[in-house]
Amino acid sequence: MKKTKITTEKVNLHPRNKHRLGYDFEQLIQCCPDLKQFVFTNQYETQTIDFSNPEAVKLLNKALLVSEYEIHNWDIPKNYLCPPLPGRADYLHYIADLLTESNSGILPEGENIQGLDIGIGANCIYPIIGNTVYGWSFVGSDIDEKALQNCKAIIGQNEKLIDFISLQLQTEPRFIFKNIITPEDRFAFTICNPPFHASAMDAAIANIRKTNNLENTKSNQPLLNFGGQNTELWCDGGEIRFLTQMVYESAKFPMNCFWFTTLVSKKENLKSIYKTLQKVNAVSIKTIEMAQGQKTSRFVAWTFLSENQQKDWKF
Repeated sequence: MKKTKITTEKVNLHPRNKHRLGYDFEQLIQCCPDLKQFVFTNQYETQTIDFSNPEAVKLLNKALLVSEYEIHNWDIPKNYLCPPLPGRADYLHYIADLLTESNSGILPEGENIQGLDIGIGANCIYPIIGNTVYGWSFVGSDIDEKALQNCKAIIGQNEKLIDFISLQLQTEPRFIFKNIITPEDRFAFTICNPPFHASAMDAAIANIRKTNNLENTKSNQPLLNFGGQNTELWCDGGEIRFLTQMVYESAKFPMNCFWFTTLVSKKENLKSIYKTLQKVNAVSIKTIEMAQGQKTSRFVAWTFLSENQQKDWKF
């Protein structure tokens, strides 16, 4: 007897998110046959994978990128972060809403809308989604040359991306925007998933906790899916130091970007970020909350453009 596929809409995701209807594993396996070995039916009679298994998550991403974004050649090196696509897509969709509010209610699309991805990593996910869904162009920066080389390979193997994504190595790791933003640049937005932790030990402890939450078991070893390179997961001073540096640097490029944005993992850091933004005289500050399942995430956006300068900005 053929089972009826039950699809539950993920109403917490943004209305334009391609992943609101969950995963159609039959279709995804057609896109990536290697995924089949990791798919099973859980106690709720729903097909799923073990999200604590890094290889399963990577193959799920591969299948989704083929199915939803027409990206047929994508991979990441061992031990690099494998980001969940629904959450990454939500961040971009809410940025699109932010740009729409600043553009008389018209959603800006096309290659003239340029974003700057700070810390693009090895996966190139934000530019892939932003270009595929909205036609935006991107500059991706990182301090990790190996990560950028992998992004270069992804772009080169997917012809549709070649003219829309450029890469830039940050040669001075203590800086974020310096060396990346030039006087001629006009970015509609910046996007960033900053390192969360203050040390390698903090990152490892958090990884073990996250793995145990997924597996409902006790383990002392973090899994690779949540490992990542140190530059992806931690920096001296942790998230708050990184974001404070970002805010102060953004004030040096007030006319080069409409909206500076960044994810903020720890809600308790918001108060300090707001205080720093006030110090540098940000004209407008917004916090946008996003929900994926039981998890709530957020990003902060700020601009230095006056009301008249915002009206004069050409999207």
